Amino acid sequence: MSKIVDFTTSLDKKDETGYGLIRIFLGIALFIRGWMIVANPESILELGVERESFVWIALIGITHLIGGALLTIGFFTRLAAFMQIPILFSATFFVYKPSELMMGGQSFELAALVLFLLCVYFIFGAGPFSVRNYFYK
Repeated sequence: MSKIVDFTTSLDKKDETGYGLIRIFLGIALFIRGWMIVANPESILELGVERESFVWIALIGITHLIGGALLTIGFFTRLAAFMQIPILFSATFFVYKPSELMMGGQSFELAALVLFLLCVYFIFGAGPFSVRNYFYK
């Protein structure tokens, strides 16, 4: 039993690693979403976006690609998060409806979670487990 307590105590001291891993996962997920949008802009039309909005769709895809890559490596993290907050805000409050809670696939709660995480990284930065921190030292 004491080995389990020692193990969990040692993990408690590594909270910055968890913070960094969440940032990396968020960055990879946004990068993949950007790639999917750029590779298949028709998928956005299924959400009810008008065909005339292809320029905006392309900008969203490029923003997710660049911002996701920057978040993943932890470089210009606040800028990368800031670039994506308006996109996720729009997705959360204008594309997905709160009445669609607990529906499968892309949904309100997933967009709200990503928006929340982007706000956290915009406010607090990349943390010690990042390229920025490596160069800063």
